[in-house]
Amino acid sequence: MKRFGDIAALVIAGALIASPAWAARTRAHEAAESAEYGRKAGGMLGRGLINVGTCFMDVLVETVNETKDGPPLIGTLEGVAKGAGCTVLRAGSGVVDVLTCWVPGFNGFPVSDSYDNCLASGSEDAASTSMHSEGETSAGTTWFSPEPAKPAASPAKKWEK
Repeated sequence: MKRFGDIAALVIAGALIASPAWAARTRAHEAAESAEYGRKAGGMLGRGLINVGTCFMDVLVETVNETKDGPPLIGTLEGVAKGAGCTVLRAGSGVVDVLTCWVPGFNGFPVSDSYDNCLASGSEDAASTSMHSEGETSAGTTWFSPEPAKPAASPAKKWEK
């Protein structure tokens, strides 16, 4: 039994260390938002399997983050509760993606790619970090960024006699 506890501790420690890599936006996330049927179906299947397979990470990440941010016992309890809610949300989204990947025109109910905030939208994050003046997000919506500031006009030259 002691050996099982040691193995479980190593697996949890490895998962906590590797979680930032799992939180990255993958090709499956981008493909799931595609308008092209074949790409969308495969992307939704991949995104669904990723979400179902990694949903337990929300409990771990939220518990650690809230414990660091709040009082030890209260923060830990808040983290467990938030993590449980995000786990249910991520697992549910993954199951819906896997079961409906074949439905044309339906791109599922995606959750955030980040385990820090399961309610943040992944496509909005991708659009806001891009530095193009005009473009298209992976969801197919056009967005505009503010125009660069125009240089100030030089003051009129004064003539002296």
